Amino acid sequence: QVQLVESGGGLVQSGGSLRLSCTVSGSIFSIYSMAWYRQTPGKQRELAAGITSGGSTNYTDSVKGRFTISRDNAKRTVYLQMNNLKPEDTAVYYCRFIHSWGHGTQVTVSS
Repeated sequence: QVQLVESGGGLVQSGGSLRLSCTVSGSIFSIYSMAWYRQTPGKQRELAAGITSGGSTNYTDSVKGRFTISRDNAKRTVYLQMNNLKPEDTAVYYCRFIHSWGHGTQVTVSS
């Protein structure tokens, strides 16, 4: 059974930084793409950043230049480094691995 455990959310002031982590167990990790999504109340979950098994990355326009997704296959972990955070980045962030989702971690950015 695939399990995803996220960590690293919290409350930060505008302009601050956070790093999210998502560790996967129960499946081969290195051959699959990973992604971080985010969701605010009343809105659809949206892709924030993705990374392929080969390390290619993609980002939604609003986070380009501020967020960096990376992975450590030895640790079976994907990271999302978030810099220069803005209040509009406030959301629950979810890790996705194939068809499985993490429980979500809250990121709150105060102005």
